[in-house]
Amino acid sequence: MLPSNLDEWLAHCERLHPKTIDMTLDRVITLRDRLGLKFEPPVVMVAGTNGKGSTCAMLESIALQAGYRVGLYIKPHLVHFQERCRVGGEPVSAASLLPYFEEVEAARGELTLSYFEFTTLAIMLRLAAEPLDLVILEVGLGGRLDAVNVIDADCAVITSIDLDHTEYLGPDRESVGREKAGIMRAGRSVVVSDPMPPASLAARAAEIGADLRQLGRDFTYSGDRQQWQWSGRERRFSGMAYPALRGVNQLLNAAGVLAAFEVLYERLPISAQAVRNGLAMVELPGRFQVVAGQPNLVLDVAHNPHAVAALAQNLDQMGFFPRTHAVFGAMADKDLAGIFQKMAPLVDSWHFCDLELPRAAKSESLLAEFEALRAAAGVKPPMELSLHVHASPAEALAAATVAADPADRILVFGSFFTVGGVLKNGVPRLQAGKPPQTSRSLS
Repeated sequence: MLPSNLDEWLAHCERLHPKTIDMTLDRVITLRDRLGLKFEPPVVMVAGTNGKGSTCAMLESIALQAGYRVGLYIKPHLVHFQERCRVGGEPVSAASLLPYFEEVEAARGELTLSYFEFTTLAIMLRLAAEPLDLVILEVGLGGRLDAVNVIDADCAVITSIDLDHTEYLGPDRESVGREKAGIMRAGRSVVVSDPMPPASLAARAAEIGADLRQLGRDFTYSGDRQQWQWSGRERRFSGMAYPALRGVNQLLNAAGVLAAFEVLYERLPISAQAVRNGLAMVELPGRFQVVAGQPNLVLDVAHNPHAVAALAQNLDQMGFFPRTHAVFGAMADKDLAGIFQKMAPLVDSWHFCDLELPRAAKSESLLAEFEALRAAAGVKPPMELSLHVHASPAEALAAATVAADPADRILVFGSFFTVGGVLKNGVPRLQAGKPPQTSRSLS
């Protein structure tokens, strides 16, 4: 009997393949051809270590403001799986995905797809069935062997490159860059918004004859405290307000977004007003998301040293807070030492939490790692420091809120499952000394 709802389908997908990650495109290519999966509208594919989600959100927001109907595959989700599939700026319903899970199941035959392969095919089928003007596909892991790479992108965007998933992508930025460069296509454009990209990106573009558009050479940006401007090969925008997404790296992401729209201009022309409105209205939960309260709450899915360095800079620019309480949970394979070294000077109280995944580090392990680094002088925490462990992100946030003063701030960061764990019942509104209240659901 076939599964009858989305939760059952997702459980089915988890059981099919012995590996969570299996780096090959062979199975997905076979299924793509069996299913006749293709897109008629232009496709923008976004890869990179950090900044992918923000780039996808800005692409979507600007295109919507220009009057286009947009389909977006973005991942991972924070609370509900259907957040991964957006049409017209909104997540699709869970029920609307079921026929496409059934279609993949009927077509796969003897093939044992991984969870990510199966769900990616189902979501792309769902998007392909819509009358869309633009399709945006976010790469999950790497690029060359990621399941979305069975689609030929009209424009590839590669955001910042740093070390992550080194067991799959390689031990240095050049190796990671080669994997990300796998989404390039001969004769088509690739936008690189990393200001210091690994040489492997340009080498791959030259090898296959892709049109490389590099930040600082083919497009630039500048600004002051009030506004910023962008200039590309043929187009320019000026007098723009800063993106609504907070963070020091958002102009890099926005610059790459405008370069992608320059590539697509003949098929999808956009006005300066659409750009201004799109950047002003863009939303992306969990990316340096600040929720006003007493104490303030900051949500960020930074989970590698590069992203955490940007988070630390953003926190430093927020102004003065007497104490910072951190709720942190992460996968066991992350560079925990690098994360702690960058964040420890800013945090007065750590609340480590368990996550409901086999790959996640236990809260006691996070505590032990932090203590070992502190003993070896590998981190420099404040003089007065408190450390705690909790069974879940929600319990950790509740404890931090009870312990906080109204003028403090609480930071929830690390895995998507950490941030999602405090958002599952809605956006928390904090009042010092009391358990968190929720205001609205993400669904």
